[in-house]
Amino acid sequence: MSVIPDNASAHEGRRSAQVPAADQTLRILSHLAGRPAPVAASAIARELALPRSTVYHLLHTLAAHGFVLHVKEEQRWGLGTAAFELASGYARQQPLARLGRPVVAGLSDRLGESAHLAVMSGSDVLYIVEERAPRRTALITDVGVRLPAHLTASGRAMLAALPREQVRALFPNAAAFAHRTGRGPRRPAELRELLREVRERGYAREDGEVADGLRSVGAVVRDRANWPLAAVAVTWAGGEADEGELAAAVRESAALLERRLAR
Repeated sequence: MSVIPDNASAHEGRRSAQVPAADQTLRILSHLAGRPAPVAASAIARELALPRSTVYHLLHTLAAHGFVLHVKEEQRWGLGTAAFELASGYARQQPLARLGRPVVAGLSDRLGESAHLAVMSGSDVLYIVEERAPRRTALITDVGVRLPAHLTASGRAMLAALPREQVRALFPNAAAFAHRTGRGPRRPAELRELLREVRERGYAREDGEVADGLRSVGAVVRDRANWPLAAVAVTWAGGEADEGELAAAVRESAALLERRLAR
């Protein structure tokens, strides 16, 4: 026999019925978050069993607030930068930082170099874990520091794992590219080529684009939906370490963190 009052389920039903737009909006965002690339509005309506007019209305409202973007050339919809901000807000809390801290510390101890864990925040990376190696060059990265994603190994690792449409939304033209040392991509085409190389290589690299004399390698950390949740990276003074060895260790640490997050 049920111990729930007879009117409880009816009350829940009335409460859900009072905010159908909120329910439909969250379903659309969850649907887009689970797809590897933008999808057509008609497909969203069909798969969620929603009226097309409702889907179009909600998509345009979400786009006005930056939560989705419309890829006009393909007539498809994907997540926007505001959705990334929500994701990074969660990532700054538990469990990513808590689970990532011992992984990053172990990586730093193993290599004797400084290591970091970062998440995307708009077109920047935000560092949420920082492990400084003793007697190494001082770094500008620290917990809470933001840097342009296209200049850092962490950011490049995550950008390379994003759908191309999302990258285009973050870096639509030359004005979107900040610089620190005069190095790094300056136009969308240059960034696309750089990210293609990252995907082929299996890890990202950065050489003096953030600070003169310092190099970094980074590897992406994906969630269960294969979305780039974060990136693990190591930074060292140029010429003092073997890039291949460091990159292999960084990729192992990223894979370890993925497994821990999936438990």
